[in-house]
Amino acid sequence: MKWLSWRLAASAGAGVALALEALPWLLRWLRVGRQRPQRREVLFFPSQVTCTEALLQVPGAASAGPPAACRCSLPHGESSLSRLLRALLAARLSLELCLFAFSSPQLGRAVQLLHQRGVRVRVITDCDYMALNGSQIGLLRKAGIQVRHDQDLGYMHHKFAIVDKKVLITGSLNWTTQAIQNNRENVLIMEDTEYVRLFLEEFERIWEEFNPTKYSFFPQKQRSH
Repeated sequence: MKWLSWRLAASAGAGVALALEALPWLLRWLRVGRQRPQRREVLFFPSQVTCTEALLQVPGAASAGPPAACRCSLPHGESSLSRLLRALLAARLSLELCLFAFSSPQLGRAVQLLHQRGVRVRVITDCDYMALNGSQIGLLRKAGIQVRHDQDLGYMHHKFAIVDKKVLITGSLNWTTQAIQNNRENVLIMEDTEYVRLFLEEFERIWEEFNPTKYSFFPQKQRSH
């Protein structure tokens, strides 16, 4: 009997040890299972031309209803552009933009709309391309949005956005009508703490580097393509 009792006690002890060893793994599994799946979305361009008016309603304006209620002749389904607009318009607290070229009227309206909603918007861009006809940068500045640009020898060639310091939007796409409607481009929309942190650090570094107090009034700027 003593031998049997010893075997039972040993088995019980081993079971408890295994349970304690497995407990951290089980807790991690339960925690991960309760978490919302992180967003992973890839958009490819050129985008189908669709109506985006329903997404770009001005605060206080009468609702235009669902997209199908719009009377324009454009298709009213989803497109890469509309999905990009939705990702931007999901911002509630902050939006950081670091863009080489920005002339898309729809994306420009989305950024201004976020500003009107009280979202803190900051924009970094390239000084040469912001001066071109059709650039949205002047309109953003006129709306009161903070914009900083480079003065050095190289292009500010980044193309990324950070939504609420949680979602990263990046890829080959310049935010221009030409690129959206005609070019073969890609955009990745992702929730990843580490990637967001790295891109946010890069944004803050450039934001400080392009502080207007550091500008030279007569920069010697020579660029090669």
